[in-house]
Amino acid sequence: MESIPVLESEKNSVLTKTTKIAVAHGDGIGPEIMKATLNIMKAAGAKIETESMEIGEQVYLSGNSSGITEAAWDAISRNKVILKAPITTPQGKGYKSLNVTLRKSLGLFANVRPVNALHPFVKTNFPTMDIVVIRENEEDLYAGIEHRQTEDVVQCLKLITRPGCEKIVRYAFEYARAYNRKKVTCMVKDNIMKLTDGLFHTVFKEIALEYPEIESNSQIIDIGSAKIAASPEDFDVIVTSNLYGDIISDIVAEIGGSVGMAGSANIGRNIAMFEAIHGSAPDISGQRIANPSGLLNAAVMMLAHIGQAEVADNIKNAWLATLEDGIHTADVYQKSISTKKVGTEEFAEAIIERLGTTPKKLPISSLSKGSGTITIPEYKRQESTKELVGVDVFIDWKGNDPQVIGNGLEQIKSHNLKLKMITNRGVKVFPSGLKETYCTDHWRCRFVANAANIKTKEPKYENVEYEQVIALLSKLHQNSFNVIKTENLYEFNGKRGFSLGQGE
Repeated sequence: MESIPVLESEKNSVLTKTTKIAVAHGDGIGPEIMKATLNIMKAAGAKIETESMEIGEQVYLSGNSSGITEAAWDAISRNKVILKAPITTPQGKGYKSLNVTLRKSLGLFANVRPVNALHPFVKTNFPTMDIVVIRENEEDLYAGIEHRQTEDVVQCLKLITRPGCEKIVRYAFEYARAYNRKKVTCMVKDNIMKLTDGLFHTVFKEIALEYPEIESNSQIIDIGSAKIAASPEDFDVIVTSNLYGDIISDIVAEIGGSVGMAGSANIGRNIAMFEAIHGSAPDISGQRIANPSGLLNAAVMMLAHIGQAEVADNIKNAWLATLEDGIHTADVYQKSISTKKVGTEEFAEAIIERLGTTPKKLPISSLSKGSGTITIPEYKRQESTKELVGVDVFIDWKGNDPQVIGNGLEQIKSHNLKLKMITNRGVKVFPSGLKETYCTDHWRCRFVANAANIKTKEPKYENVEYEQVIALLSKLHQNSFNVIKTENLYEFNGKRGFSLGQGE
């Protein structure tokens, strides 16, 4: 078992020890807010040694489609801790998201985004909200596996794994236990995606049983997001998959006062990366008005993570005191509350002036009183019996009458494999589809053994040999069917490992 330090709680620190960190100054407003953040940490006595690395827009535009140089990878490998300002990914042209690349390549499986209200100093309709969003960080649709398959259709693969689910769900419960949080809510869409989101929900329910002292519940992501926006005070810790977490963490940050105020941590077994959750805001770059609070809060989390929680508390309390004194950047300025509108550098100077003080109304930061480590066990694969029972063959066909392609495919008889159904965009159109269903040029054709005998709600499929699938594909090709993709159909321990078509 490995112990991962809880953010804001590493207590076994030796403040005389200097920690080396890799620093990415970023694009747009990135260099401005990074300079302010580093100045504050230096003034607070943070024992860090920084190594700058080049990533982001200029690397992309130099012809490097990954957005990161080999030298930057080396810096990360040496330092193990990254403080990253926002970067810009050029639109289109095949550029991959560097944020996704870093999280996946470095195994940063947990994205942690705490947001609490700063009422009344930062405007919010929810003065008591205090939420931590814990987002799976490596898989889901953010795997970025996409294909164009026909003239009409492109696809994106949603990959959800059991080890990924187990790590993030356990992290959420361990985090809740470490911080005396009372409830963990799982957000999924398993009423539609019964296998992918269904696995996430299943793992959540399994692991929740190991933490009986923590309340657990689940929400469908659409109504759950609406409830977050309407009554965030009802939530405590939220755990969810990558795309949903990306969306709701921004919702939480925005209703808490401002996306620009929130920091986040990306935690792996060996490396951790800390960043603001907002973008590079090129529209205000160079104007010296950007709010550095998001990156500063990320730096506070970083300091606590590397064992300098007392320094982190000093910075966080000075920041809170600055807000209480009404010294605000333009994005949170309120005439009724604020006393002075300042730019990036002035805001940083105001925080430095208040180092050593504590807020009078807002809760005092006490990160140095954290409570231990989060333990994530190594994944143990559960072996199962896997049986091939058929194949989904995806065909590019330009016709629009399902009866025509269906009748043609029914004539294909190959080694006892027969057509069971055809779907178009997931909806069954043959046999007995509805004429109102709009069809594209992308047809999923399901072949199984003895198709005529499996009309029950949950049929028992006969086993199929892979050679039968190969023979079927060869025969389809001989009959001029344009096969673009196949998906083998498996049962695991006798349970269906594939979805039914809508209407099947």
